Amino acid sequence: MHEDDAPERPRPVRMGASARRLLALVMLLCTACGRAPAPSQVPGITPAPEPPPKTRTEVLPSWNDGDPKRAIVAFVERVTFETGPDFVSPPERIAVFDNDGTLWSEQPTYNQFAFALDRVRALAPRHPEWEGLEPFRGILGGDMSTLAESGEQGMSELRAVTHSGTTVEEFEWLVRDWIGSARHPKTGKLYTEMVYQPMLELLDYLRENGFKTFVVSGGGAEFMRPWTERVYGIPPEQVVSSRGKMKYELRDGKAVLMRLPELDFLGDGPGKPVGIQQIVGRRPIAAFGNSDGDYEMLEWVTTGRTATFGLVVHHTDGEREWAYDRGSHVGRLERALDEAPKHRWVVVDIKRDWKRVFRFEGG
Repeated sequence: MHEDDAPERPRPVRMGASARRLLALVMLLCTACGRAPAPSQVPGITPAPEPPPKTRTEVLPSWNDGDPKRAIVAFVERVTFETGPDFVSPPERIAVFDNDGTLWSEQPTYNQFAFALDRVRALAPRHPEWEGLEPFRGILGGDMSTLAESGEQGMSELRAVTHSGTTVEEFEWLVRDWIGSARHPKTGKLYTEMVYQPMLELLDYLRENGFKTFVVSGGGAEFMRPWTERVYGIPPEQVVSSRGKMKYELRDGKAVLMRLPELDFLGDGPGKPVGIQQIVGRRPIAAFGNSDGDYEMLEWVTTGRTATFGLVVHHTDGEREWAYDRGSHVGRLERALDEAPKHRWVVVDIKRDWKRVFRFEGG
């Protein structure tokens, strides 16, 4: 076609004042009738462009642009690419996260343990016999060595006293009250501010891409459920953790569930895959942990199918957080760290890979 024969391009419509007033009236009438015309249908109005999709540099902004971030993004793109060989349908996009040391701080001790100690102090006036009974005497006197020496028996007694004898609703109220005011002994921040900002971004990123996220922890489910939705965006029914036994009974004609002192399920180590299968009913395709207590969960998830992902958070930053792994009494990381290359698990070096550690940093 000759250039002179090409159809004339439409010229933008120039509207006078009267025409603009007429257009405004038409828009007003259409809006009142619930049928406002689209901008593209109105002469002289250019529709706003659609926002562009996020680039790789815009996702996970608190992560440095290193191998872990690239591996996460590549995996997500791989399993969400509909015509690709490793596409995973949304119902099967299950991701499981350990809690202590993976989503929030676990040093200098587990936060639920701090809750138990505070419960002992609150209950002490009702139990004068504790003044001569270990491990309670040591706790009330500030001597934690006696509790450590009492071993599993002492911990069981502590758990029985502080986590039972109430209804489910009463215990939930106790947890909400504590988590809303208790502060970390080192930073003075609320425990819910001691969560890892990069992991919050990871949770959001996965959910934006059709994943369903679960917390799988050795901590108590009833301790976590009152606040995980507000802090992590994970609702109570997606918390798969240790749990105590309960009993149904009537109190003054009201049906309640009473918390009993016995442990019903331990959601740690080999118990994690069992708990996931019992509650979720699907083998996840992604798992995130930080200690040897997460080893079996990571192993089970990443040997289930071709398109899987495992990640280990390695605490290497003694300045912004804590540096610990093999010799730690909390969150010991040895086997999972040594065998990560064999299983192709991504290891996150906090000092190197995270621009920012905690939620409270930077406001």
